[in-house]
Amino acid sequence: MRINREIRALKVRVIDQDGGQLGIITLPEALDKAALAGLDLVEIAPSAEPPVCKIIDFGKYRYQLTKKEKEQKKSQHQVKVKEIKLKPNTDEHDLVVKMKHAKDFIAKGNKVRVTCVFRGREMQHTEYGKRVIHRICDELSDVATPESPAKLMGKNMSVVLAPGGKKKTANAS
Repeated sequence: MRINREIRALKVRVIDQDGGQLGIITLPEALDKAALAGLDLVEIAPSAEPPVCKIIDFGKYRYQLTKKEKEQKKSQHQVKVKEIKLKPNTDEHDLVVKMKHAKDFIAKGNKVRVTCVFRGREMQHTEYGKRVIHRICDELSDVATPESPAKLMGKNMSVVLAPGGKKKTANAS
C-alpha cells in the first residue's frame, strides 16, 4: 500500500475524506489537497487505470483494515478432525457415550475419526472391530457419512465421518 510520495502514477483519480469524487488530477495537485486537509493520500486501487487514491488518515485506515480482517477470521470455522477411540470389546454403555460425543462433534461441524484399537490376540478377530465401527456408522448415519470404508492400518482400524448424513424420514405405509 503506497501513501503520499510513494505513489508513482502521474495522474490519479481522487476521492476526498467525505467520499466525494474530485476527478482525475495530477499527483502533485492531489498531494497538495491532502496536505491542505492535514491528511494522507493513500492509493486504494493501484491496479485501476488511473489508480484510485483517497484523502484519509492513514493510521485510521490501517486500523480499520486490520479490524475487518480479524472479523473475517472470526467468522470462518476451521474444520477439525476429532477422534473417538474404542476397542473391539467396548461395553454397550461406553459405546453409547462415545456415540453421543461423536454426535456433538459433528453437530459443531467437525469431522470425527472413529478408531478401533486392537491389542494382542484381538488382531486375529478384526471382524469384531469392523462390526463395532459399522454399528457406529449406522447409528450416526442421520448426521454423518463415512468418507471411505473402514481401513486397517497396523493395529488400528479407522473410518472418518464427515458432517451431513441422510435424514431419516417417517414412512407413511
